[in-house]
Amino acid sequence: MKQKTPAAYNAMVRGSSPASPLMKDCLLAFLFGGAICTLGQALTNVYMLFGKPLSDARTCVSISLIFLSALLTACGVYDRIAKHAGAGTLVPITGFANSMVSPAMEFKSEGLVTGLGAKLFTVSGPVLVFGISASVLFGIVLFLWNLCTGGAA
Repeated sequence: MKQKTPAAYNAMVRGSSPASPLMKDCLLAFLFGGAICTLGQALTNVYMLFGKPLSDARTCVSISLIFLSALLTACGVYDRIAKHAGAGTLVPITGFANSMVSPAMEFKSEGLVTGLGAKLFTVSGPVLVFGISASVLFGIVLFLWNLCTGGAA
């Protein structure tokens, strides 16, 4: 069997891959992502209407969006929305909730501990590890910077 060159392999991949409608994908991601953010603002207004201060209203919105995206993922609706919305559903809080619930739902038949519990952090675990590590590293750099500059950031 003759080995393909990288250029020949790339040509073969381009020939067999469907073309991506980039402008349509960007527009849908913008519209769906904007709709999620608009929902968040509407929920903030509703919570404030019920007497919550702004900081509490924002906390309630985060909880609501996490719950809604987890519920929609569990019901199989979130994936159907994401099929059309693309990156628009990756708005951080909803995308994170989806990334936690999806693997758990996929392996729920293996039981509560070894299936649901073990797979809950399959996708989001590395995000947490690297996010926390990056924030600690940034904090150390900022601390050292402030030490060297006398506190002027």
